[in-house]
Amino acid sequence: MFWRLMKPADLDAVHAIADRIHPDHPEDLDVLAERQRLFPPGCQVLECDGLLLGYAISHPWEFGRPPALNTKLERLPADPTTYYLHDVAIAADGRGSGRAAQAVDRLVGVAAAIGLHNVSLVAVNGSQGFWEKHGFVPTPLAGLATKLSSYGGGAVFMVREIGEPARRSRVGKADGI
Repeated sequence: MFWRLMKPADLDAVHAIADRIHPDHPEDLDVLAERQRLFPPGCQVLECDGLLLGYAISHPWEFGRPPALNTKLERLPADPTTYYLHDVAIAADGRGSGRAAQAVDRLVGVAAAIGLHNVSLVAVNGSQGFWEKHGFVPTPLAGLATKLSSYGGGAVFMVREIGEPARRSRVGKADGI
């Protein structure tokens, strides 16, 4: 089982995984395809014996302005101020192997490589604890409540400064990722 860059040919499988894992937050295939096209290094898949078991989607963005779900970006900002982690999702048969932690480490590495100093995300579906284990901190921002409501109840905007060590613990099935 290993992470690799997502290819356009992977998008149908990625979409199927997304639909299974996030039934309350569906995203159109063309939205996922646009993210992969706009920033290929931030789009990765977890492969095992030729099957995809998970994916990660991320890209440079503007701090404090998480994109609305199921919305095309059209372009990336010329002067990004954060690395936005849109989603890390792993199917049930790929969980408990530490692969989600690997994805986070890989994406933080991408952010650092392009010169960004923080990674931000919106934690959904009770995943805040997972993200906290990986160095993300809840970060309330004025004016964000309406946008967060589109992510569902309990959505939390979180930030990890690059260079801060993550608090490591065993990542397993209980983490929901």
